[in-house]
Amino acid sequence: MIQLDLKGKKILVTGASNGIGKSIAGFLMRMGATVAVHYNTDTTSANRLITTFPETKSKSFKADLGNQNEVENLFKNVIDTFGGLDSIVLNAGIFLAHSTRKDTHDWYATWKKTMDVNLNSVGLLTKLGIDHFVKKNQGTFVFIGSRAVFRGETEEYLAYAASKGGLVALARSVARSFGKQNIKSFVVSPGFTRTQMAEQFIEDHGEEKVLSELALNRLTTPEDIAPMVGMMCSGYMDHATGATIDINAGSHIR
Repeated sequence: MIQLDLKGKKILVTGASNGIGKSIAGFLMRMGATVAVHYNTDTTSANRLITTFPETKSKSFKADLGNQNEVENLFKNVIDTFGGLDSIVLNAGIFLAHSTRKDTHDWYATWKKTMDVNLNSVGLLTKLGIDHFVKKNQGTFVFIGSRAVFRGETEEYLAYAASKGGLVALARSVARSFGKQNIKSFVVSPGFTRTQMAEQFIEDHGEEKVLSELALNRLTTPEDIAPMVGMMCSGYMDHATGATIDINAGSHIR
């Protein structure tokens, strides 16, 4: 296991009560960071996570990222509670099917909901984070993207792919625009990952279908992704700012 010393680091992780975000938050706390564990509905999981690492003084914060006011209040509450942030990990996202065969009104409703959570909230938190980091002359963003940005996605997930594409473009623009203010920005691009969000796909299509796309012998897990995020938050990767790191078991190689 990679051993990083993140003591003294204060980090916000969105969507941290389950899946990739939970593993990231847990890894950061294990390395000593104080983590703002954002969640929307799963209070029990978020609170169980922070009580596992009481020495870090981490806290949980509830917010619906589809609601602008709640996004703004989330950031304010974290800053008020922790006194500042060193890194923001923008992980939260939804993966909703909306086939083009659906009624246009219903299709577009899913498109808008996906954009609100996956991209609009990310844009707002990025703006708030930039304002905060510029004052400190230091800060790191980690954006959790998707291989869908680079290889495309199936027709029922057009909104998801588009939202993650916007996220990657945002991350790269932040890296280029704010490096002189000592603000770094990275993208982690997972492939198919064994999470609660993916279980329905596995159930519908079978695990063998997923495995057949991989170069490795097992599905990626959230625990395979978390150490890379820790490295980005540690400062050891600062000169890779703007980079996208693919973690997809060789299912899409660029």
